Amino acid sequence: MSTTGSAPASGALSPQLADVAGPANGTIQPAELDELAAATLRFLAADAVQAANSGHPGLPLGTATAAWVLWSRHLRHDPARADWPDRDRFVLSAGHGSMLLYALLHVFGYDLSLDELRRFRQLGSRTPGHPEVGPTPGVETTTGPLGQGLANAVGMALAERMLAARCNTAEHRVVDHRTWVLAGDGDLMEGISHEAASLAGRLRLGKLAVIYDDNNVTIDGPAERSCADDAAARFASYGWRTLWVDDGNDVAALDRAFAEVRRIEDRPTFITVKTTIGYGAVEVQGTPAAHGAPLGSATLAGMRRRFGWPDTPFHVPTAVRLAGTVRAGAGAQERVRWERTHAEWSQAHPDLAANFPLDRVPSAPDLGVLKPLADGATAGARTATRKASGSALQALAPVYPALVGGSADLAASTNTAIPGGDVGPGEYAGRTIHFGIREHAMAAAMNGIALHGGLRPFGSTFLVFADYLRPALRLAALMGQPVIHVFTHDSIYVGEDGPTHQPIEQLESLRIIPGLTVLRPADAAETALAWEFAAANLDGPTALVLSRQDLPVLGGSGLDDCRRFGARTVRAPSGGPDVVLAASGSEVSLSLVAAELLAARGVEAQVVSVLCRERLEGALRSGSYPRPTAPVVWIEAGVPTGWRALAGPRDTVIGVDRFGASGPGHEVADHLGLSASVVARTALATVGATSAGPAIPGRTPRA
Repeated sequence: MSTTGSAPASGALSPQLADVAGPANGTIQPAELDELAAATLRFLAADAVQAANSGHPGLPLGTATAAWVLWSRHLRHDPARADWPDRDRFVLSAGHGSMLLYALLHVFGYDLSLDELRRFRQLGSRTPGHPEVGPTPGVETTTGPLGQGLANAVGMALAERMLAARCNTAEHRVVDHRTWVLAGDGDLMEGISHEAASLAGRLRLGKLAVIYDDNNVTIDGPAERSCADDAAARFASYGWRTLWVDDGNDVAALDRAFAEVRRIEDRPTFITVKTTIGYGAVEVQGTPAAHGAPLGSATLAGMRRRFGWPDTPFHVPTAVRLAGTVRAGAGAQERVRWERTHAEWSQAHPDLAANFPLDRVPSAPDLGVLKPLADGATAGARTATRKASGSALQALAPVYPALVGGSADLAASTNTAIPGGDVGPGEYAGRTIHFGIREHAMAAAMNGIALHGGLRPFGSTFLVFADYLRPALRLAALMGQPVIHVFTHDSIYVGEDGPTHQPIEQLESLRIIPGLTVLRPADAAETALAWEFAAANLDGPTALVLSRQDLPVLGGSGLDDCRRFGARTVRAPSGGPDVVLAASGSEVSLSLVAAELLAARGVEAQVVSVLCRERLEGALRSGSYPRPTAPVVWIEAGVPTGWRALAGPRDTVIGVDRFGASGPGHEVADHLGLSASVVARTALATVGATSAGPAIPGRTPRA
């Protein structure tokens, strides 16, 4: 379908129109109100950028009419209850145009004052440079890194469909809303948009619509210099319906296109809207100069003259305020009707209401099902922690029905298949999401599911591919979203696949993300505990880092210390230790073998398993976990940078500071100096031991 409008109008308003005070000054016609409202959004954005001497006026000026039409006619929202669970979601994926969103929120009566608009981009304001979840009511996700918002919206739209399948009944529809995205050229160029759009098309997410601000301008010049894609054809190939609006200021054409979105729900919709960046600022409109800098006092003054706009900055005509209030009142009525329906549904289906609380991510379940797996783990058996993770997930799933997720085409390897069926086109009641080989979109969609509320998402891939999804994981930490990432095949022990698949720096790179909880369990008991931690952590993302290879089960002794301090002792000499061997993951069992070699030389070693290094660091800093009096050898199959920062002056660090090699994992580890023999010899050197005893072999048996 093509929805075509006329050529852009001049943008001029009569001088008296800009000062309309409302009905007392005469009746304003709908077309005049639309023109006045779009101008209001433009000038609020331009004034704020000018006052901050920083920001991006081009997008708000170019898309103000489309935004007004959407928010005043089609978006289902209630400014008095920005967190209304069944509201439509609006995602400004092109987050640099944040002043458009802030202007909309103010005009429609959200708790965002003109003073906050005046404080745009100032420290501590509720109008930061890019939209952020938390400080600003009505902001659905943190955007700015291009493409992330679009992919978040895919997760939101998927969550809506999955919850509708779980919660709606013949008598009560408690989940029935849309997700709208405003995206630009940059969003569509980023690879994540391709991944996310392909996934959304395959899943036929019919309540998702992307409005494409097609202005053919990027920072470096015309977009066609670097990108000649037919964006609509690309989205059509993904299974999207495509619409066109040839003039971004044509209210009637925009209205028809948005109404068409609401009419058909069998697939997502992509609407190309031709706009002019910086519309109305004639000195710079249509050029890169309109994108990311204040218009300047002369250009802004000329724009005011052409629009007949008052010289007073941050002017909002009364007619526009009244229109925003009327629309807000209609939204409030819709919300009240929904609340009545929701109350009836909750009373009729208390189990659904308890399992899928629509207004938040569900609280942690009764984690008692995991405790037997942790405390009752039988020492002496062998299993890979990825397999132990699968067992924990199978135990957790029945008592946590809101837990949903999948993998980037690796479920059999990451052991993340979950009972309850698959999610597919038109089949949203399942629990396993097939994200495909799209790690970045997977992580961003998980963020969207968590932001939406009602479900708890997890996703999985190999640790080395954490690099592909890192931007979305970083944003999960920034937003404090409780997503769970399962990273398997965690070290050089991957072996024969070689250095391309052997993570060296990834584990350390995860630990330096603020707010991300990183857990690397040493055995099946700690893996069950790691899932306990992850399920209970609602304050931010969690990463479980798991082995490919089988590891000895050390048993459940000392897990309470892991819960408190992030570490536990798994071998303690009867007297005080001469040396402490502290390691994470598979290197703990390696350290136990090294401790036996040391004991044969008369050197007693304590072995400590570090499940969560960050928690241990905090405990050491606070003194709640006393720093060992004996020297420590810290061991991990990865770059040693962070361990060196933790080590004391008498300590030694063993790590891997080069890329791996192809071969059996144990041989690769020996080749890179990560063996029980090396650990034992390093410990002897650390304590300066010269006692007689059997020679330590160059290579040692597998742990």
